[in-house]
Amino acid sequence: MGNIFNHYDVSAYCVYMIVNIYTDGASRNNPGKSASGYAIFDDEGVPLLSKSFYNGIKTNNEAEYLAIIAALEAAASEYGYDLEVNLFSDSKLAINQLEGKYKVKEPGLRQLHAQAHSALKKFKEFSLHNVPREELHITEVDAELNRLLDRY
Repeated sequence: MGNIFNHYDVSAYCVYMIVNIYTDGASRNNPGKSASGYAIFDDEGVPLLSKSFYNGIKTNNEAEYLAIIAALEAAASEYGYDLEVNLFSDSKLAINQLEGKYKVKEPGLRQLHAQAHSALKKFKEFSLHNVPREELHITEVDAELNRLLDRY
């Protein structure tokens, strides 16, 4: 249950807030032992929240969706829905499914997709970005997930 950043309470002086959310999921042996995590920053790059957690046996795609859902729920819980959310993920599948470009064919992903899509629509605005695995914040979350999975 890593939190790689200190928590900053910015909600008291922000009326409208932009958050950048970076998510990642990992699974060893796919399906296998899996973990999900996220890091949330404000629009100036100040770290706000982060978390990593063990999922048990899941596929990589399930772990990716679980990371997205957890990050959106954390942002809403901490700062409300009056946010502009920029979501960054290295999961081309999840981003394209959430954008409606790909169909959700895997039965195990349908509920997770619906949950993530529903959470996104509650925010004032949102944008989705597929980024390379080498993106700095994705790399940081991925490293935390690997440390977590090494313990299981």
